[in-house]
Amino acid sequence: MKLDMHCHTKEGSPDCKFELLENIRLLKEKGFHGMLITDHDSYKAYRYYKKLSEKPQDFVVLKGIEYDTIDAGHMIIVMPTGVKLPILELRGLPVLLLVEIVHHYGGIIGPAHPCGEKFLSIRSTLRDKIAGNIYRKFDFVEGYNACEDADSNMRAMRLAKEYDLPCFGGSDSHKPDGAGFGYTILQENITSETDLINYILSGKPTMVGGIHYEHTTKAKLGRVNKVLVYSFWLYNKSSALLRRKARNLELMENHIIESIRASRRNRSKYISIDRSAD
Repeated sequence: MKLDMHCHTKEGSPDCKFELLENIRLLKEKGFHGMLITDHDSYKAYRYYKKLSEKPQDFVVLKGIEYDTIDAGHMIIVMPTGVKLPILELRGLPVLLLVEIVHHYGGIIGPAHPCGEKFLSIRSTLRDKIAGNIYRKFDFVEGYNACEDADSNMRAMRLAKEYDLPCFGGSDSHKPDGAGFGYTILQENITSETDLINYILSGKPTMVGGIHYEHTTKAKLGRVNKVLVYSFWLYNKSSALLRRKARNLELMENHIIESIRASRRNRSKYISIDRSAD
């Protein structure tokens, strides 16, 4: 099964130039069997897809997200089918807390383009220099990103091999002419997010590759792109501070819900014990 595991859409990413249905059409034309939507801090495109009365045939659309951490660049996250975590649409959590939340709810997480640009990639962040063992907490690494050069992808694959992690591969395209430039091949049919999670956690093989997309914005801007990178860092930091209250409320709400569920489970257990004793 051939999938593009890093896809953006106009519905969910403000910097993307083409819509979800166009992306699907282009991928199908190139022989892909499915895609993972990984918009920036947003599930809008997937919500749009679920509401469609007529969906594309013979093509699997999976729900993922590319999350902007405050200290470790971008992370690709896949949650089990039906699990909804609004907090993942609020950028700026630290990576260690993010990993704990994702794993608590049965999801998988791995760094996107880990050897890419400063602030956007974990190998270029302070977190990587302080806590090298963070990689042991990940479930996969994006080993091939069509918007990264050969050296960046080679180092990403070495990183995956060093920590014995499977690789994701994807186009990371924000424009239609780059759709399907990166791919992931799986040895089984995947029909849901839960299927994908089980496949990755069971240690089954993935094969990644593609063609380098040379017409990225950073390639066109050259040195000026550094200004945009630092601007993004400032934006990310300020957004994280502005949204901290909302994230804290979400975390508190989740904690209360889990406490209530645990209390109900314990109460049910004691009731069943008392009844058996009678």
